[in-house]
Amino acid sequence: MDQLKKAYIKEGERLDDLQIKGYQIIQNPGRFCFGMDAVLLSSFAKVKKHECALDLGTGTGILPILLAAKNEGEHYTGLEIQKESADMAHRSVVYNGLEEKIDVVTGDIREASVIFKKGSFQVITVNPPYMIGEHGLKNENEAIYVARHEILCTLDDVLRESAKLLAPKGRFYMVHRPFRLPEILTKMSAYGIEPKRMRLVHPYIDKEPNMVLVEGLRGGNPRMKVEPPLIVYQKENGYTAELLQIYNRTS
Repeated sequence: MDQLKKAYIKEGERLDDLQIKGYQIIQNPGRFCFGMDAVLLSSFAKVKKHECALDLGTGTGILPILLAAKNEGEHYTGLEIQKESADMAHRSVVYNGLEEKIDVVTGDIREASVIFKKGSFQVITVNPPYMIGEHGLKNENEAIYVARHEILCTLDDVLRESAKLLAPKGRFYMVHRPFRLPEILTKMSAYGIEPKRMRLVHPYIDKEPNMVLVEGLRGGNPRMKVEPPLIVYQKENGYTAELLQIYNRTS
């Protein structure tokens, strides 16, 4: 490992190539590494020129880094409650020379509207814990368990704080699991974030979806567009052409 990497990477961590603009990210396999859901959300979300975006529960900072690579937004902020993950995210930001573009703040999603000024973001993204309480098998690794289960924040916490932090007509982007879709759409509307766009993600064309991408508009009118499904794999187990494009690869 060269001296530059040694200055940023701690024991047990690795540096992964994001295959876009030469950016790399520091991750620890013993904690939590980003998955396809984060990559898909980074392509589904849009941050326009002069807009500021907040990523709730940013983990290793994957979404702010990918969003900065793919969009012309003015500034990106990641909020993360776990200090070790926030530290990793900050080091990735510095390693990529993005200090002026991205901030990482250590803090609780449930207190986000106290940490940040209300109505100060045009875009909010979130890849939240999918499982309710003890639903699913408990992983003995606390960092992974917190990332996957609603232990430190719930869907209500995410939507309540997002509604406060979004500017009027601000956009909310989330990736979640389809089995919670009725609850997601109902609660988004209840918190004043009207669902406007949705896309289901299927592992194969003949399999039921295992992810859903949702866009909401703060103060929007009731009318939602359902986009064509996104298919991940071809029958031969290779990625579909659209997935390869999202990952900046060619077949």
